[in-house]
Amino acid sequence: MTWHRLIAAGAALAALAIAAGAFGAHGLKKRLDADALAIFETGARYHMYGALAALALGLAAAHGLRTVAPGWVLVAGTAIFAGTLYALALGGPRWLGAVTPVGGTLMLVALAWAAVAAVRA
Repeated sequence: MTWHRLIAAGAALAALAIAAGAFGAHGLKKRLDADALAIFETGARYHMYGALAALALGLAAAHGLRTVAPGWVLVAGTAIFAGTLYALALGGPRWLGAVTPVGGTLMLVALAWAAVAAVRA
């Protein structure tokens, strides 16, 4: 996959994060209790962090970083992390809480990998 596609994925993630944040703030505020709303908002916040980092990694690949692989791992981790939090907040099965850290771990691995790749470039 090319850096172009990673930038497109980062932009799409950012748009979805904005939509999720607005949905949480306006559509769910009166429907969820405070704990569930906080879980949803955490998902939206980290969704945006992942989107911005994916955009940055795509731009870095366009300007000399020799790999886009960490960016794709970050996209996957962001989807897993935020997606499971959204599902939990909306009443999904509690076992999803055990999957959420997998997404967070993928995000951390991706960013560490990107840092190493940047130093080596």
